[in-house]
Amino acid sequence: MKQRCSWCEGDSLYETYHDLEWGTPVYDDATLFEFLILETFQAGLSWITILRKREHFRKAFDGFDYQKIALYDTTKLEALLQNANIIRNRLKIKFAVTNAQSFIHIQKEFGSFSNYIWGFVHGKPIQNTYKKMEEVPANTALSDRISKDLKKRGFKFVGSTVVYAHMQATGMVNDHLTSCFRHQELT
Repeated sequence: MKQRCSWCEGDSLYETYHDLEWGTPVYDDATLFEFLILETFQAGLSWITILRKREHFRKAFDGFDYQKIALYDTTKLEALLQNANIIRNRLKIKFAVTNAQSFIHIQKEFGSFSNYIWGFVHGKPIQNTYKKMEEVPANTALSDRISKDLKKRGFKFVGSTVVYAHMQATGMVNDHLTSCFRHQELT
């Protein structure tokens, strides 16, 4: 039996996400954007809530196509607010548009969002060696710095904790516990 990080145990959706996605380095702009949007919607909620609604988010937000989202008008925003299958937070929905626009600006400046975000870790994941969940931080000095830079560039709902969760999800940091089978796979 595989030993996993304890946060995902007991829920097959969570375990699959942990085993196949969480902590795997992502360099693709479309996927980085998807995780960024999902993390902003997760703020104040549990990640499993977002995972259970992920496919609904994909459908509602045009497959997380940031080019389309950047152009959403008030009619589309109102339709999203009526969609019971997603998190219907007016500000989070509104700022998905703002964040898509800011994402595109970063792509123009850096060639890709991936170049920008991975530049903070010199293109390689930070390898942590936590033994217990209590050791894993909610944020770090680096996530503080990235958060401030994103905000300066117009992003919303990107506090340090959201940014660190994004870093964990997209493999910028390997926060799998050392006892977890994924830790060694991603080292």
